[in-house]
Amino acid sequence: MEINRFHCFNLLSVKVARLIACLFVFVVPFNAGALFTGQIENINEDNKLNKSKVEYYQKDNITNQVPYFDNRFRLDADLEEITLIFYRKSGSTPIILIRPDGSKIRVNQFDHEKVQWFDDSTFDMIKIKKPMPGPWQAVGDILPNSQILVVSDVKIAVEPLPEIAFSGETLKVEGRLFNGDEAINSSHFTKVVKLDVNFYSTNNSLYENFGADAIKVTSFRDDGRGLDEYANDNTFTGEFILNFAPGEWQPVYLVKLPMATRELRQQSILLHKTPIEINVVKSDHVDKPHQLQLSIDPTFVDPNSLVFQGKFTFPDRQIEPFSIMEENGESRTSIITNTEPGLYRVNVSAFGKTITGREFRLVVPEFSFNVETSLNEPNTVEETNIEGVTTILETTDELLDKGEQDRIAALLAQKLVQDEKEQETFIIIAVGNGAVIVISVILFFFLRRKKKSK
Repeated sequence: MEINRFHCFNLLSVKVARLIACLFVFVVPFNAGALFTGQIENINEDNKLNKSKVEYYQKDNITNQVPYFDNRFRLDADLEEITLIFYRKSGSTPIILIRPDGSKIRVNQFDHEKVQWFDDSTFDMIKIKKPMPGPWQAVGDILPNSQILVVSDVKIAVEPLPEIAFSGETLKVEGRLFNGDEAINSSHFTKVVKLDVNFYSTNNSLYENFGADAIKVTSFRDDGRGLDEYANDNTFTGEFILNFAPGEWQPVYLVKLPMATRELRQQSILLHKTPIEINVVKSDHVDKPHQLQLSIDPTFVDPNSLVFQGKFTFPDRQIEPFSIMEENGESRTSIITNTEPGLYRVNVSAFGKTITGREFRLVVPEFSFNVETSLNEPNTVEETNIEGVTTILETTDELLDKGEQDRIAALLAQKLVQDEKEQETFIIIAVGNGAVIVISVILFFFLRRKKKSK
């Protein structure tokens, strides 16, 4: 009998343990003067959460099997306003909140003066003013690895931008989200927050960007794509492509939540002009290539550290890649094949170090140039003499070599012979047609007279 009592006691303990649930609650007191304490309702009511840290409720093997629709949490009486985020299975229906008095708050049934609700495919974000104190319960497909996060203020901390930056440069900048002084280490939070970066002109009349509109530079990401190294490692990476006018700009980082926005304004930076200039010396003859010249401004970069990679786009849209490596000095050269008249384009990327030793990469603005027909073929005009023979006169200033003169003379002779043959053929055809007409007229009158005589 004693064994049965002990067995019943164990069964009762297991049932009590299974009433404990896991909840992920994200709490943001938007009233800075309000104090908040979060607490999971469990056997030990004195086990309260630290207000500034992310904590997980420690469970044993039995508790891990508790159904997740039993999620419970407690709200204290001194809360003026809270924001709760419940992470649930993708595509599931929004949760239902049950107040301590048993009444329910649903996504389509709530007091709009006291409650705001934002539902997404993977989470519910609910803001409640003066919530009812006591134990609450959430019913829904809440994710198994739920946790409670008590947040005093959501903000982003990012690396300062470099002192020397260039128009056309691409920067890699990393940032982390913080809850007060503690980092937010929840991979689920990336589905709620959006991090954007805008650049605002300081409207300094001394620089080219005076009066320029605000520019959205990038959005931070934690998905392992682009420059982000690892997905869901809570390090957000921004790829800043500074392809806009040089000048004085102020970066502003925006932390966007469905019901709130935070911003961080960094110190203004001076974006310098691209330190590489492109020029092309065009060829004056069809057999000679054009020459590409890259000039390097050494004011902020180490010229000897620079290497280049790019491509030439020819008038027929054919593309030829090129690279310039291991050369010193403030200039670089390369050749561009002179294929035909038309528009040529040059695209170049540069890799090097600033004078402070920082590695950089940038894209030089596209350079294009047009090759006229006269640079590849002599201009010619046609002249017809009194005898009706057409000749070709050269208008170029350069004298052709003897081989070229012989070739043109042969072409002219061939053209004259062809023209003579065409004239003879024309005369024969004209004479033949005239004879046919005369014969036809004679036959017509002859037959008519013969008919009348009968």
